Amino acid sequence: MCVAGCHEVVMRTLSRRGFFKGAAGAGAAFAASALPAPAMAQAASFTRVIDLTHTLEPHFPTFGNEQQVWVDKILSIEKDGYNVNKWTIIEHVGTHMDAPSHFTKDGASADALPASALVLPLAVIDVAAKAEKDPDYQLTPDDIRAWESANGRLPDTACVAMNSGWDRHVGTPKFRNADAQGVMHFPGFHGETSEFLLKERRVQGIVVDTLSLDHGPSKDFKVHLTWLPAGRWGIEGAANLGQCPPKGATIVVGGPKIKGATGGPSRVFALA
Repeated sequence: MCVAGCHEVVMRTLSRRGFFKGAAGAGAAFAASALPAPAMAQAASFTRVIDLTHTLEPHFPTFGNEQQVWVDKILSIEKDGYNVNKWTIIEHVGTHMDAPSHFTKDGASADALPASALVLPLAVIDVAAKAEKDPDYQLTPDDIRAWESANGRLPDTACVAMNSGWDRHVGTPKFRNADAQGVMHFPGFHGETSEFLLKERRVQGIVVDTLSLDHGPSKDFKVHLTWLPAGRWGIEGAANLGQCPPKGATIVVGGPKIKGATGGPSRVFALA
């Protein structure tokens, strides 16, 4: 997620309450910590590999409704004996990672996240029926508790994914779902949920199948401002979450390893 006005919100938050001072330390501690063995062990047995990644192409819908991917052929088989393309990509497009540094001055960049923080138990929370009725739906702590009633407590170091079914709209204007005033309407996490997952559970990553961790009409980006500065990462624009079981799968995030990256297009899988 990246849009005009977002930077101003971040800077106001910085100056208003010094939010990031403590969060930067938390981000560094997160990046340096080892992932507990139980989370890693879950990947030892699986029968399916589910691709959670949309194909990225120049007309992929974006938060600001502007093109953010350009692909130009610079060498060809016919002229040069082999093919090479030049890519020009804005970091936060397609199925992509938000690293801690996306919303905090001193947070970990994508390349600094340890590999062990990118292979986690996956909990998929289905809110598709609620999102169908209310495109501005926000995944709440009650949704987390309902999932836990059926599946047990969230595993330590889990990744929590919101399956709103929104990925089916990716080739249509409904994916952005902008109204006449340009305000977008799509589901996301509730700010209270990001706080709950930080304070009450040991969750390390969150995933949405929409354009933003925050729901479409958000003006304060509370989820971004709470989650990322705490040293956590997010994935936006995921695909095929509806093919994943509610529990028992492992997410594998092939995030960008470009020095200083605040995120970037990623190949993401679920092993189920």
